[in-house]
Amino acid sequence: MLLRLAQRFLVLLASLVVASVLVFAFMQVLPGDPARVALGMNSSAESVEAMREQFGLNRPLLVQYADWASGMVTLDLGVEWVSKAPIAPQLVDRVAVTAWLVVTSMVLALLIALPVGTWMAVRHRHADGVVLSGISQIGVAIPAFLAGIILITYFSKRFGWFPSGGWTPPAEDPVDFLSKLVLPALSLALVQASVLSRYVRSAVLDVLREDYLRTARAKGLRPMQALTRHGLRNASVPIVTVLGLQLATLLIGAVVVERVFVIPGLGTFLLDSVSARELVTVQTVVMVLVAAVLIINFLVDVLYLLIDPRLRTGAR
Repeated sequence: MLLRLAQRFLVLLASLVVASVLVFAFMQVLPGDPARVALGMNSSAESVEAMREQFGLNRPLLVQYADWASGMVTLDLGVEWVSKAPIAPQLVDRVAVTAWLVVTSMVLALLIALPVGTWMAVRHRHADGVVLSGISQIGVAIPAFLAGIILITYFSKRFGWFPSGGWTPPAEDPVDFLSKLVLPALSLALVQASVLSRYVRSAVLDVLREDYLRTARAKGLRPMQALTRHGLRNASVPIVTVLGLQLATLLIGAVVVERVFVIPGLGTFLLDSVSARELVTVQTVVMVLVAAVLIINFLVDVLYLLIDPRLRTGAR
């Protein structure tokens, strides 16, 4: 098992290096001169050249990449070209905000999808199972930002139960923090729960048709008892795969939802940096998102090894 973990970790490191090269190369081919954008289009050639020298834009690309990559590891990311604000403290704060939103949304999605998807599978030939299946199909078709707008319309504007946007750090006011987290987290969670519940339903249905589960029921166990004791672990392997994909999707969905709810997270930071042509900041934020997706995939591989003994022994 340790050898397999080491192999997967080496693959993760190699993927991070390749991804960083691709992100850096992509930013280099974008049109426009960042130094001229920072100084204004009417700036003189001398001032533009001085700006390029100040931020090292006239150095060889390999040197620029090495400095940026080492800065990513040490969090020494320099300052923004236009505002001159340090990048690293802003990045850490924005990652913390997005992490709260994504983790809360994922937990809520799991709390909804696992029981609902299991019930849909067990009751797939009954009216309640069919109704839940139809509702989940509708939820899949609704984008997260639209779900956010609907939640704001009803639970903020009409009933006044929750704020329509903004953010308060949990250390400052936990109650206000939770009240502002509820709607954006729900807007992401409801959509992801709809998708995840479909996969839970499919995985549990496959398990219900297995011979060992029929044997357990023939020995006197009720359907839910047999499923709980003998089936859920086998059903969890495909669910973990989808869970990793959904978590990566949540990161991307948070970019738009943060804009809807005026949350100063990583998505807002990225969009603001794009508008200001802060290419180094954009490059760094994109790399953080890519690294998060790769790390999630690595953790999914680790979960595979923990859940399925066949993967640890190499058996089929």
